[in-house]
Amino acid sequence: MGAAPLIRTLAEKLDAAMQAKAPIAHFAISESVGTLADAYAVQSEWTAMRLARGEKLMGRKIGLTAKAVQEQLGVDQPDYGTLWRSSFYEAKNGEVTVPAADFISPRIEGEVAFLIGKALDRPGITPADVIAATEACALGVEIVDSRIADWKIKFFDTIADNASYGGFALGPWDRKLRDADLAAIGMTIAQNGAQVAEGTGAAVLGGPAISCAWLANKLLEFGVSLQPGDVVISGALMKMIPFKAGDRFVFNLAGQKPLAVTIT
Repeated sequence: MGAAPLIRTLAEKLDAAMQAKAPIAHFAISESVGTLADAYAVQSEWTAMRLARGEKLMGRKIGLTAKAVQEQLGVDQPDYGTLWRSSFYEAKNGEVTVPAADFISPRIEGEVAFLIGKALDRPGITPADVIAATEACALGVEIVDSRIADWKIKFFDTIADNASYGGFALGPWDRKLRDADLAAIGMTIAQNGAQVAEGTGAAVLGGPAISCAWLANKLLEFGVSLQPGDVVISGALMKMIPFKAGDRFVFNLAGQKPLAVTIT
């Protein structure tokens, strides 16, 4: 396909859907773009549009890393998207408030977040390289959302749609967590007082640092690199959980303070 006008048109459709909080009837980006590079070109065009409006980039998200999530969406490999300052929900005293009206069809999941301290800008990045370049880690919460109605998406659709990113929140940064066995670390999620999900870091491509190494190398294919100050949320340790106004979630990551998310 490759035509720049079509890439721009698809990005504009996704952007309009986000701003209106109204989903697009499934128009099959997957049938419009011919390659993985085309799908990421739509995402990049949308990124450029947002940056031109004054939006600030905070880092990257890795999606579709857990088998449970891949099975939910019918895909077999990860993707990545961009974290935006306007959709960062800052925690205060272990509490985060998230308006349901900010999203179209939101779901929530728990992750391990990385704060990059040194550039990862050379080919062949390993998980050990990621840990060496990481300043600290934290409990991460991602809200995933789709601008395409009813989550009727294929792999290229979610890539173009910024990896179905909606928003994110973080617990406190912890330098000791960086040196923990992140593949073995466990997380649970309680919804309205009842545990609804659990998982370990091994669900994330075998470990969160493995996931981050995948991201760093994939970005280099597109001439981009992780830089100091970038936040990376490395992928879900468990299935996505739909939510609505009135729900309250408590995320527990081993060795970290709980993070409570109240949906208003």
